Amino acid sequence: MARRPTLEFWYEFASTYSYLAAMRVEGLAQAAGVEVRWRPFLLGPIFAAQGWTSSPFNLYPAKGRNMWRDLEREAARLGLPPVTRPNPFPQNSLSATRVATYGADQDWLVPFSKAVYETAFAKGRSIAEPASVAAILDRLGLDGTQIVKAAASEANKTRLRVSGEEARSRGIYGAPTFLTDDGELFWGNDRLEQALAWAAGERPGGLR
Repeated sequence: MARRPTLEFWYEFASTYSYLAAMRVEGLAQAAGVEVRWRPFLLGPIFAAQGWTSSPFNLYPAKGRNMWRDLEREAARLGLPPVTRPNPFPQNSLSATRVATYGADQDWLVPFSKAVYETAFAKGRSIAEPASVAAILDRLGLDGTQIVKAAASEANKTRLRVSGEEARSRGIYGAPTFLTDDGELFWGNDRLEQALAWAAGERPGGLR
């Protein structure tokens, strides 16, 4: 049996459009016959390397206002709960990302990731404190305190740094980003369908 193509889904927990992608990627990928590899990472260091001190949605207020309205429209279109803007935005996603990195090969990674997004953008609650992240894990029937502690180990911190270096080396500059088996990069929630089609072998206009 032939191996199904894989699409890497690089996501940042503070990212609004990563939230939308996380809520819909599984169903679309299954329909396309594509496996999804969830790749949590931190976008802050990449922004800092570009000279940005915050999210571009904060640095450019008109862009930010439109983003929040667009997020409301898209959430409604997808049947998601009304968006509740977390304060502050963007949230510090370090603890949650450490946990996701620690759980990269665990069957709880996807439900945990989706629960973090729901906490942040559907409920408007904090995901910044380790205790908040532990509570999310607890609600999934896991030992939140133990997992958060393990995720703060030096070995796991190193894994997270290596993941960030990999993201930069592969040309990732924002989230969500989708990478196909042949290295094609698609950026943004609105490119998810095109990324899945490319991963499945479709090439528009004769592109190779």
